Amino acid sequence: MKKLMLLAFLTLPCAAPAQSQTVNFTTEEYAPFNYRDGKVIKGATVEQVEKVMADIGVDYTIEVMPWARAYSLAQSRPMTCVFATAHNGLRDPLFKWIEPLLVDRNILITRKGSGVVASDLEASKKYTVGTQREDYTEMVLRQKGFTKLDIASDFNATLRKLLGGRIDMMPISELYFEKLKADQPVEMVTMLSSQPMGIACHKDFPSELQVRMQTALDKLISNGIQKEIFFKYGLDLGD
Repeated sequence: MKKLMLLAFLTLPCAAPAQSQTVNFTTEEYAPFNYRDGKVIKGATVEQVEKVMADIGVDYTIEVMPWARAYSLAQSRPMTCVFATAHNGLRDPLFKWIEPLLVDRNILITRKGSGVVASDLEASKKYTVGTQREDYTEMVLRQKGFTKLDIASDFNATLRKLLGGRIDMMPISELYFEKLKADQPVEMVTMLSSQPMGIACHKDFPSELQVRMQTALDKLISNGIQKEIFFKYGLDLGD
């Protein structure tokens, strides 16, 4: 009887504890927010994700890939989250959100000496604007009536096209522009949009885990660590 009881106990299915779950993060190459430095993935948003996950003690992976794939995986694979993702009305019901990793404004920029002149968005529509496939700026541009769009696989490809004169303008984070203009011949044309950027997780992502991650991020923000991280990467969040 004891042997039978022991055998029955050993064959019972065991529920894995929540902390044994692994969260799979996807992101794109978009320095200084998220990027590869050799074999190391780093950046201002990457460090926030790392600190959040260390705080709650849950295993995780981070993988850098083209944005369209990163975004798609977070929609199709449970326990997958993509960052940093712009949170807007159309995207809101598609994910569970942990935010903000930052609140940013997007501007349209051009190459210095390009001859591009536009005082507002309406005047900008006659120019060819480059962006990335499945990036929220593609959605914003289409919604605002831009039709001359050049779609690339990632941010760096779009930037190369701009600097090479193959496109007239591109949208970019205003935070990153302040850093980029010190190294590249670019200038602002006009404002495009403003939005919170966060971690977007699969719709079936555990709500309990979402709450723990949000609490950890809130603490990161309130104690000033988020601002310190951005300062480390040469980014100023302001007051």
